[in-house]
Amino acid sequence: MLDDSHDRPVLALVLRLAGIAAMSLMAAQIKLAGADGIHLIEMIFWRQAATIPLIAAWALATGSVAQLATARPGAHVVRSLYGMAGMTLNFAALMLLPLAEAVTLSFSAPIFAVVLSVLLLREKVHAWRWGSVAVGFAGVVIITQPGGGELPLFGIALGVAGAIMIALISIHIRGLTRTENSLTIVFWFSVVTVACGLPIIPFVAQAHDTTQWLLLAGIGVSGTIGQILITLALRYGKVSSVIVMDYSGLIWATLLGWLLFATLPPVTTWIGAPLVVAAGLVIAWRERVRAHRNPVDPHPAPGT
Repeated sequence: MLDDSHDRPVLALVLRLAGIAAMSLMAAQIKLAGADGIHLIEMIFWRQAATIPLIAAWALATGSVAQLATARPGAHVVRSLYGMAGMTLNFAALMLLPLAEAVTLSFSAPIFAVVLSVLLLREKVHAWRWGSVAVGFAGVVIITQPGGGELPLFGIALGVAGAIMIALISIHIRGLTRTENSLTIVFWFSVVTVACGLPIIPFVAQAHDTTQWLLLAGIGVSGTIGQILITLALRYGKVSSVIVMDYSGLIWATLLGWLLFATLPPVTTWIGAPLVVAAGLVIAWRERVRAHRNPVDPHPAPGT
Protein backbone atom coordinates (compact mmCIF):
# COMPACT_ATOMS: atom_id res chain seq x y z
CA MET A 1 0.00 0.00 0.00
CA LEU A 2 1.26 3.46 -0.83
CA ASP A 3 2.04 5.79 2.03
CA ASP A 4 0.06 8.96 2.66
CA SER A 5 2.72 11.10 0.91
CA HIS A 6 1.18 9.99 -2.40
CA ASP A 7 -2.32 11.07 -1.40
CA ARG A 8 -3.84 13.66 -3.74
CA PRO A 9 -7.55 13.27 -2.97
CA VAL A 10 -8.89 15.80 -5.49
CA LEU A 11 -6.89 14.26 -8.33
CA ALA A 12 -8.06 10.80 -7.22
CA LEU A 13 -11.70 11.89 -7.38
CA VAL A 14 -11.25 13.45 -10.84
CA LEU A 15 -9.53 10.32 -12.17
CA ARG A 16 -12.25 8.11 -10.73
CA LEU A 17 -14.98 10.29 -12.25
CA ALA A 18 -13.28 10.17 -15.65
CA GLY A 19 -12.83 6.41 -15.35
CA ILE A 20 -16.51 5.86 -14.54
CA ALA A 21 -17.50 8.09 -17.48
CA ALA A 22 -15.36 5.92 -19.78
CA MET A 23 -16.90 2.73 -18.39
CA SER A 24 -20.38 4.21 -18.88
CA LEU A 25 -19.51 4.95 -22.49
CA MET A 26 -18.40 1.33 -22.87
CA ALA A 27 -21.75 0.16 -21.48
CA ALA A 28 -23.64 2.28 -23.99
CA GLN A 29 -21.53 0.92 -26.84
CA ILE A 30 -22.20 -2.65 -25.68
CA LYS A 31 -25.92 -1.96 -25.89
CA LEU A 32 -25.54 -0.40 -29.35
CA ALA A 33 -23.41 -3.33 -30.53
CA GLY A 34 -25.96 -5.84 -29.25
CA ALA A 35 -28.76 -4.00 -31.03
CA ASP A 36 -26.63 -4.13 -34.21
CA GLY A 37 -26.36 -7.93 -34.01
CA ILE A 38 -22.76 -8.28 -32.80
CA HIS A 39 -22.23 -11.54 -30.89
CA LEU A 40 -21.68 -11.29 -27.13
CA ILE A 41 -18.50 -13.40 -27.26
CA GLU A 42 -17.04 -11.13 -29.93
CA MET A 43 -17.65 -8.12 -27.71
CA ILE A 44 -15.94 -9.76 -24.76
CA PHE A 45 -13.01 -10.94 -26.89
CA TRP A 46 -12.28 -7.55 -28.46
CA ARG A 47 -12.92 -5.77 -25.17
CA GLN A 48 -10.09 -7.77 -23.62
CA ALA A 49 -7.87 -7.95 -26.71
CA ALA A 50 -7.66 -4.15 -26.80
CA THR A 51 -6.58 -4.10 -23.15
CA ILE A 52 -3.32 -6.02 -23.65
CA PRO A 53 -1.48 -3.55 -25.94
CA LEU A 54 -2.94 -0.52 -24.16
CA ILE A 55 -1.79 -1.68 -20.72
CA ALA A 56 1.58 -2.77 -22.13
CA ALA A 57 2.01 0.71 -23.63
CA TRP A 58 0.94 2.30 -20.34
CA ALA A 59 3.44 0.14 -18.43
CA LEU A 60 6.23 1.13 -20.85
CA ALA A 61 5.35 4.82 -20.62
CA THR A 62 5.30 4.78 -16.81
CA GLY A 63 8.29 2.47 -16.33
CA SER A 64 6.17 -0.17 -14.60
CA VAL A 65 6.71 -3.13 -16.94
CA ALA A 66 8.15 -5.19 -14.08
CA GLN A 67 4.79 -4.91 -12.30
CA LEU A 68 3.15 -7.02 -15.00
CA ALA A 69 5.16 -10.09 -13.98
CA THR A 70 3.48 -12.56 -11.64
CA ALA A 71 4.48 -15.50 -9.50
CA ARG A 72 0.86 -16.60 -9.06
CA PRO A 73 -0.43 -17.64 -12.50
CA GLY A 74 -2.91 -20.12 -11.01
CA ALA A 75 -4.58 -17.41 -8.92
CA HIS A 76 -4.89 -15.21 -12.01
CA VAL A 77 -6.51 -18.04 -13.97
CA VAL A 78 -9.13 -18.50 -11.23
CA ARG A 79 -9.75 -14.74 -11.05
CA SER A 80 -10.05 -14.65 -14.85
CA LEU A 81 -12.61 -17.47 -14.93
CA TYR A 82 -14.71 -15.56 -12.41
CA GLY A 83 -14.18 -12.40 -14.44
CA MET A 84 -15.23 -13.99 -17.72
CA ALA A 85 -18.41 -15.28 -16.13
CA GLY A 86 -19.13 -11.87 -14.60
CA MET A 87 -18.39 -10.03 -17.83
CA THR A 88 -20.66 -12.37 -19.80
CA LEU A 89 -23.53 -11.86 -17.37
CA ASN A 90 -23.14 -8.09 -17.14
CA PHE A 91 -22.71 -7.57 -20.89
CA ALA A 92 -25.82 -9.69 -21.53
CA ALA A 93 -27.78 -7.69 -18.93
CA LEU A 94 -26.75 -4.46 -20.66
CA MET A 95 -28.06 -5.83 -23.95
CA LEU A 96 -31.44 -6.80 -22.46
CA LEU A 97 -32.15 -4.05 -19.92
CA PRO A 98 -32.33 -0.25 -20.14
CA LEU A 99 -28.94 1.28 -19.31
CA ALA A 100 -29.94 2.89 -16.02
CA GLU A 101 -31.54 -0.28 -14.65
CA ALA A 102 -28.62 -2.50 -15.72
CA VAL A 103 -26.10 -0.14 -14.11
CA THR A 104 -28.14 0.14 -10.93
CA LEU A 105 -28.28 -3.65 -10.58
CA SER A 106 -24.49 -3.76 -10.88
CA PHE A 107 -24.34 -1.34 -7.94
CA SER A 108 -25.88 -4.05 -5.78
CA ALA A 109 -22.54 -5.94 -5.83
CA PRO A 110 -21.41 -4.54 -2.42
CA ILE A 111 -24.66 -5.82 -0.91
CA PHE A 112 -24.00 -9.34 -2.18
CA ALA A 113 -20.35 -9.02 -1.09
CA VAL A 114 -21.51 -8.61 2.51
CA VAL A 115 -23.65 -11.75 2.27
CA LEU A 116 -20.88 -13.76 0.58
CA SER A 117 -18.29 -12.60 3.13
CA VAL A 118 -20.48 -14.16 5.82
CA LEU A 119 -21.09 -17.39 3.90
CA LEU A 120 -17.57 -17.89 2.50
CA LEU A 121 -15.23 -16.04 4.88
CA ARG A 122 -17.25 -16.37 8.09
CA GLU A 123 -16.89 -12.65 8.68
CA LYS A 124 -18.85 -11.07 11.50
CA VAL A 125 -21.33 -8.54 10.17
CA HIS A 126 -23.04 -6.18 12.56
CA ALA A 127 -26.17 -4.06 12.47
CA TRP A 128 -24.95 -1.28 10.18
CA ARG A 129 -24.02 -3.58 7.32
CA TRP A 130 -27.01 -5.90 7.76
CA GLY A 131 -29.27 -2.85 7.71
CA SER A 132 -27.60 -1.68 4.52
CA VAL A 133 -28.13 -5.11 2.96
CA ALA A 134 -31.84 -4.94 3.78
CA VAL A 135 -32.20 -1.42 2.36
CA GLY A 136 -30.26 -2.37 -0.78
CA PHE A 137 -32.36 -5.45 -1.40
CA ALA A 138 -35.49 -3.35 -0.96
CA GLY A 139 -34.17 -1.01 -3.65
CA VAL A 140 -33.50 -3.92 -6.02
CA VAL A 141 -37.03 -5.25 -5.47
CA ILE A 142 -38.57 -1.82 -6.14
CA ILE A 143 -36.57 -1.44 -9.38
CA THR A 144 -37.18 -4.93 -10.74
CA GLN A 145 -40.79 -5.37 -9.51
CA PRO A 146 -40.49 -9.16 -9.82
CA GLY A 147 -43.60 -10.62 -11.37
CA GLY A 148 -45.25 -7.33 -12.15
CA GLY A 149 -42.81 -4.95 -13.80
CA GLU A 150 -41.99 -4.10 -17.40
CA LEU A 151 -38.37 -5.28 -17.26
CA PRO A 152 -37.64 -8.72 -18.79
CA LEU A 153 -37.20 -11.31 -16.03
CA PHE A 154 -34.29 -12.96 -17.85
CA GLY A 155 -32.48 -9.63 -18.07
CA ILE A 156 -33.10 -9.01 -14.37
CA ALA A 157 -31.77 -12.48 -13.52
CA LEU A 158 -28.63 -11.83 -15.58
CA GLY A 159 -28.10 -8.44 -13.93
CA VAL A 160 -28.46 -9.85 -10.42
CA ALA A 161 -26.23 -12.83 -11.26
CA GLY A 162 -23.65 -10.41 -12.68
CA ALA A 163 -23.68 -8.38 -9.47
CA ILE A 164 -23.18 -11.58 -7.45
CA MET A 165 -20.20 -12.46 -9.65
CA ILE A 166 -18.70 -8.99 -9.13
CA ALA A 167 -19.06 -9.54 -5.39
CA LEU A 168 -17.41 -12.96 -5.64
CA ILE A 169 -14.57 -11.48 -7.70
CA SER A 170 -14.02 -8.72 -5.13
CA ILE A 171 -13.67 -11.31 -2.38
CA HIS A 172 -11.19 -13.33 -4.45
CA ILE A 173 -9.19 -10.19 -5.29
CA ARG A 174 -8.83 -9.35 -1.60
CA GLY A 175 -6.42 -12.25 -1.34
CA LEU A 176 -4.79 -11.63 -4.72
CA THR A 177 -3.92 -8.01 -3.88
CA ARG A 178 -1.75 -9.17 -0.99
CA THR A 179 0.98 -9.90 -3.54
CA GLU A 180 -0.26 -8.53 -6.88
CA ASN A 181 -0.53 -5.00 -8.25
CA SER A 182 -3.92 -3.85 -9.57
CA LEU A 183 -2.51 -3.31 -13.07
CA THR A 184 -1.09 -6.85 -13.03
CA ILE A 185 -4.50 -8.28 -12.20
CA VAL A 186 -6.19 -6.40 -15.04
CA PHE A 187 -3.42 -7.34 -17.51
CA TRP A 188 -3.49 -11.07 -16.80
CA PHE A 189 -7.28 -11.12 -16.77
CA SER A 190 -7.14 -9.86 -20.35
CA VAL A 191 -4.42 -12.33 -21.37
CA VAL A 192 -6.32 -15.33 -20.00
CA THR A 193 -9.62 -14.17 -21.50
CA VAL A 194 -8.10 -13.72 -24.96
CA ALA A 195 -6.36 -17.10 -24.74
CA CYS A 196 -9.68 -18.76 -23.85
CA GLY A 197 -11.52 -16.86 -26.56
CA LEU A 198 -9.16 -17.59 -29.45
CA PRO A 199 -10.47 -21.16 -30.08
CA ILE A 200 -14.09 -19.91 -29.93
CA ILE A 201 -13.95 -16.68 -31.89
CA PRO A 202 -13.74 -18.31 -35.38
CA PHE A 203 -17.14 -19.95 -34.75
CA VAL A 204 -18.94 -16.73 -33.73
CA ALA A 205 -17.09 -14.03 -35.69
CA GLN A 206 -19.06 -12.27 -38.39
CA ALA A 207 -18.28 -9.84 -41.18
CA HIS A 208 -18.65 -6.30 -39.86
CA ASP A 209 -19.14 -2.93 -41.45
CA THR A 210 -17.17 0.14 -40.41
CA THR A 211 -19.70 1.17 -37.76
CA GLN A 212 -19.62 -2.24 -36.10
CA TRP A 213 -15.80 -2.33 -36.04
CA LEU A 214 -15.80 1.16 -34.53
CA LEU A 215 -18.21 -0.06 -31.83
CA LEU A 216 -15.97 -3.05 -31.04
CA ALA A 217 -12.90 -0.82 -30.95
CA GLY A 218 -14.75 1.68 -28.80
CA ILE A 219 -15.78 -1.01 -26.31
CA GLY A 220 -12.16 -2.12 -25.96
CA VAL A 221 -10.57 1.33 -25.80
CA SER A 222 -13.12 3.01 -23.52
CA GLY A 223 -13.21 0.00 -21.20
CA THR A 224 -9.42 -0.13 -20.92
CA ILE A 225 -9.06 3.61 -20.42
CA GLY A 226 -11.74 3.40 -17.75
CA GLN A 227 -9.90 0.59 -15.94
CA ILE A 228 -6.58 2.43 -16.10
CA LEU A 229 -8.09 5.66 -14.76
CA ILE A 230 -9.95 3.81 -12.00
CA THR A 231 -6.74 1.98 -11.06
CA LEU A 232 -4.69 5.18 -11.21
CA ALA A 233 -7.17 6.89 -8.87
CA LEU A 234 -6.19 4.32 -6.23
CA ARG A 235 -2.61 5.59 -6.42
CA TYR A 236 -3.70 8.99 -5.17
CA GLY A 237 -6.67 8.18 -2.96
CA LYS A 238 -8.12 5.40 -0.83
CA VAL A 239 -10.86 3.14 -2.17
CA SER A 240 -13.15 4.13 0.69
CA SER A 241 -12.85 7.78 -0.39
CA VAL A 242 -13.05 7.55 -4.18
CA ILE A 243 -15.70 4.83 -4.41
CA VAL A 244 -18.38 7.50 -3.96
CA MET A 245 -17.60 8.63 -7.51
CA ASP A 246 -18.59 5.22 -8.89
CA TYR A 247 -22.25 6.10 -8.46
CA SER A 248 -21.88 8.89 -11.01
CA GLY A 249 -22.24 6.02 -13.48
CA LEU A 250 -25.98 6.13 -12.84
CA ILE A 251 -26.10 9.75 -14.05
CA TRP A 252 -24.16 8.82 -17.19
CA ALA A 253 -26.35 5.76 -17.79
CA THR A 254 -29.52 7.86 -17.50
CA LEU A 255 -28.14 10.56 -19.81
CA LEU A 256 -26.81 8.13 -22.42
CA GLY A 257 -30.01 6.08 -22.27
CA TRP A 258 -32.00 9.23 -23.02
CA LEU A 259 -29.67 10.51 -25.78
CA LEU A 260 -29.01 7.20 -27.57
CA PHE A 261 -32.10 5.11 -26.88
CA ALA A 262 -34.77 7.71 -26.02
CA THR A 263 -35.50 5.99 -22.69
CA LEU A 264 -35.78 7.42 -19.21
CA PRO A 265 -36.05 5.36 -16.01
CA PRO A 266 -39.57 4.89 -14.61
CA VAL A 267 -40.61 6.16 -11.19
CA THR A 268 -39.73 2.83 -9.57
CA THR A 269 -36.08 3.22 -10.61
CA TRP A 270 -35.94 6.76 -9.24
CA ILE A 271 -37.20 5.38 -5.92
CA GLY A 272 -35.17 2.17 -5.80
CA ALA A 273 -31.84 3.42 -7.16
CA PRO A 274 -31.17 5.83 -4.24
CA LEU A 275 -31.76 2.95 -1.82
CA VAL A 276 -29.19 0.77 -3.62
CA VAL A 277 -26.70 3.65 -3.77
CA ALA A 278 -27.25 4.54 -0.10
CA ALA A 279 -26.69 0.92 0.90
CA GLY A 280 -23.45 0.79 -1.08
CA LEU A 281 -22.20 4.04 0.47
CA VAL A 282 -22.92 2.86 4.02
CA ILE A 283 -21.15 -0.44 3.32
CA ALA A 284 -18.14 1.50 1.93
CA TRP A 285 -18.15 3.70 5.04
CA ARG A 286 -18.16 0.66 7.31
CA GLU A 287 -15.30 -0.85 5.29
CA ARG A 288 -13.35 2.33 5.90
CA VAL A 289 -14.00 2.07 9.62
CA ARG A 290 -12.84 -1.56 9.59
CA ALA A 291 -9.74 -0.63 7.58
CA HIS A 292 -8.78 1.95 10.21
CA ARG A 293 -9.15 -0.69 12.89
CA ASN A 294 -7.15 -3.21 10.84
CA PRO A 295 -4.70 -1.22 8.66
CA VAL A 296 -3.09 -4.30 7.15
CA ASP A 297 -6.33 -5.27 5.43
CA PRO A 298 -5.72 -4.52 1.72
CA HIS A 299 -8.09 -2.58 -0.46
CA PRO A 300 -9.61 -4.51 -3.34
CA ALA A 301 -8.53 -3.76 -6.87
CA PRO A 302 -11.04 -2.78 -9.54
CA GLY A 303 -13.11 -5.61 -10.86
CA THR A 304 -14.37 -6.28 -14.38
